[in-house]
Amino acid sequence: MLADHPVLDVQPVPDDRPVLDFLVADGAPVEEARTIAPDPDEAMLSVLYAHPAPEPGRRTWVRANMVTTLDGAATGADGVSGAINDDADYRVFRVLRALADVVLVGAGTVRAEGYTPLSVPDGLSDLRAAAGRAPAIELAIVSRSGDLPGQITDLDQHPAGTVPPIVLTTTSGAANLRGYPADRVVVTGDTDVDLTVALDALADRGLVRVLAEGGPSLLGDLVDGQHLDELCLTTSPLVVGGPAPRIVRTGDYLQREGRPPARLVHLLHSGGVLLARWHLGRAGLPDHT
Repeated sequence: MLADHPVLDVQPVPDDRPVLDFLVADGAPVEEARTIAPDPDEAMLSVLYAHPAPEPGRRTWVRANMVTTLDGAATGADGVSGAINDDADYRVFRVLRALADVVLVGAGTVRAEGYTPLSVPDGLSDLRAAAGRAPAIELAIVSRSGDLPGQITDLDQHPAGTVPPIVLTTTSGAANLRGYPADRVVVTGDTDVDLTVALDALADRGLVRVLAEGGPSLLGDLVDGQHLDELCLTTSPLVVGGPAPRIVRTGDYLQREGRPPARLVHLLHSGGVLLARWHLGRAGLPDHT
């Protein structure tokens, strides 16, 4: 999301996590009151947000997780998403990470949000194992230049139990990453990062369930290339104004003939915060997870 709490993912889970209300389930309004109470194992959320395997003919299932305000801002005045999200958003954020094979993020967001190699969110290792995921969450960084901050390139700074991020880059970007583990650098093009090549490279490593957390340019490229299968979008009850970016940035409008509208899978609510899961592909989600 522009990364939701990226450096907080190993902190203890607060006991006062908010209750989430169901508003829409399976694309239809909920007729009777249903809630999702705080649960250390997040069993119900893990079912609601099960990360599908790729559809036939595709090698990855790419899910994005983003947050926006009522007026469409993707950050607060400080330029990061932490100013506009809350604990309800964090409950979902933790589960999405725990269920992903790999988190995909742009280098600009890595710098702005202070990403480090990822640990499994506290208390969700069993959930991750039960879903058949590897013990470690991979981080894949899209960087045309290969210019990354020290917390990524200095392996001695990496938290224990994590793996060095995969860098999806260009020929010149790879040249700037001399000294970084060669098996963690993937050249996807000469001058630009080719996302088709990048996603195929992740799939070759068995990383087929991809969670994209921004930034807006990366998300725009994923949408424009029709790589994005679903969007988990948190709407915060704030109006911030200013020059904040939107969650998707492209040079041109993306409205095209034959591009179907998104389908609302479910909608949760807590204290004015809306948490929606949108499917961008065919009419229904795959049966297999």
